[in-house]
Amino acid sequence: MQELKKDWWKKEVIYQIYPKSFNDSNEDGIGDLEGIRQKLPYLSDLGVTMIWICPIFKSPMHDNGYDIADYEDIDPQFGTMDDFDLLLNEATKLDIKIILDLVVNHTSDEHEWFQKALADKNSKYRDYYIFKEGKEVPNNWRSQFGGSAWEKVDNEDAYYLHLFGKEQPDLNWENPELRQEIYQMINRWLAKGIAGFRIDSITFIKKDQDFASLPADGADGLVSCKHKTRNRPGIGRFLNELKKETFEKYNCVTIGEASGVNYEDYEEFIGEDGYFSMIFDFHYADIDVESGTDWFKRSHWQAKDFKELLAQSQETIQQAGWAANFIENHDQPRALSKLVHPDFQNARSACGMGALYFFLRGTPFVYQGQELGMINAERRNIEEFDDISSIDNYYRGMEEGYSKEEALHFVNLRSRDNTRSPMPWNNEKYGGFSQVQPWLEMTEEYPTTNTQDSEVISFYQKMIALRQTSEISQTLIHGTIEFLSNVAENVIAYVREYNGERVYSFTNLGTDEEEVIWPKDIEQIFVNTHNNESQDIGNVLSPYQSILFK
Repeated sequence: MQELKKDWWKKEVIYQIYPKSFNDSNEDGIGDLEGIRQKLPYLSDLGVTMIWICPIFKSPMHDNGYDIADYEDIDPQFGTMDDFDLLLNEATKLDIKIILDLVVNHTSDEHEWFQKALADKNSKYRDYYIFKEGKEVPNNWRSQFGGSAWEKVDNEDAYYLHLFGKEQPDLNWENPELRQEIYQMINRWLAKGIAGFRIDSITFIKKDQDFASLPADGADGLVSCKHKTRNRPGIGRFLNELKKETFEKYNCVTIGEASGVNYEDYEEFIGEDGYFSMIFDFHYADIDVESGTDWFKRSHWQAKDFKELLAQSQETIQQAGWAANFIENHDQPRALSKLVHPDFQNARSACGMGALYFFLRGTPFVYQGQELGMINAERRNIEEFDDISSIDNYYRGMEEGYSKEEALHFVNLRSRDNTRSPMPWNNEKYGGFSQVQPWLEMTEEYPTTNTQDSEVISFYQKMIALRQTSEISQTLIHGTIEFLSNVAENVIAYVREYNGERVYSFTNLGTDEEEVIWPKDIEQIFVNTHNNESQDIGNVLSPYQSILFK
């Protein structure tokens, strides 16, 4: 393999895999590493150059693998380390790199360190986590998954902190010995040959050391923990050390899940000497809710609001560094269901939404099933949900005064299970994902939306080829971005420019036709989602139509 340049990751197209739901090779209803290996030709044909695999480490699965019991063992439901090595080897032969999820804000309560901390309060491991002595709950912080962020220790007057589920105790990053253990583990994975990491919940590793309560913000008398635990002063010391001790030693890619970072701080995160190669920006991704964690607080956004947030995100990141562009992931609803009016949730609109974001400045991420134009799964009662935060939001919604039906509606709109339902490979029973009942019920449209029957797939292949190997590749990868303001409110238009070449993207994010005055005479059309790439486009954009031209 040729030596990679310093910023090689700018040229990648990354495909995110939720392993539990991708492909089941051993007919137990759960996807696995061998299932991913079997589908490498599909991913290669699609054109992606890297896959990000959500957690595959040993875990009791209270939060679907984001509660890690052993960082250096594969969970048996996914296979073995030999299976991983085989997958890595075969992916490399196809020029597909692999990155993994790195979860180092917390572990599982079944991790050996936490078990030793519980067994002996005087052991060094007690200081690997955040314990507080006392008969009373230390403060009124609410965890990200609801309820108190503190859990009482059995048979002790003491509590431990968990910003997520009670089975996910937070690590104490103030402890230098713990940090060194984490760095050594990271370096062993990088030495194995993976290309890098997507780094989970990383802005939570620094806690305000006063552990003070704040005024309540909900009917439960608690307050969101994020005010005292997310992107707090002093976090830079930890993040710089993490980079220096690990990532800098390898020419790897790092993508931070960096919620709560203000735009004025982006340069610290993704600048020339930033902590990460790129970070996900949730300012536009969470447009449908007022808060990423309180789903019952719905927003009433308009296309112009999305346009403003997207432009601000892209222009800010252009000044600071590099973007990780996405419209779906394992924590978000399906983009078609979230961003498109119900009357227009079809393959054409899926292509339009894809083209809107895919040609932005940055590295594009495609989440499994997005390339099929999948929609949310409608579940009829709370028992059908697996996701821990869906269940919490259901009960919190009712606590805040909503009816059962309203609470269920909010959860159906926002549930993380929407993108975690199994991938449909064909129109057979269980969509070819498995021969047996999958671990989570599938979406209802798989008989007509699957990899054998989707015009959206060929459109994604075309977009990837345009970005990677076409005459406008250099402009789409390296070009600057500028959003155009002299367009209708519902139209999102931007221009990419590189070495004097300008490529324009226009998308109608509304439900009515919109008149457009094109900026210049159109020389060539590369994408026209609604008219089969017709070179004669007139001056009207249909609802959710997207056009790319020079």
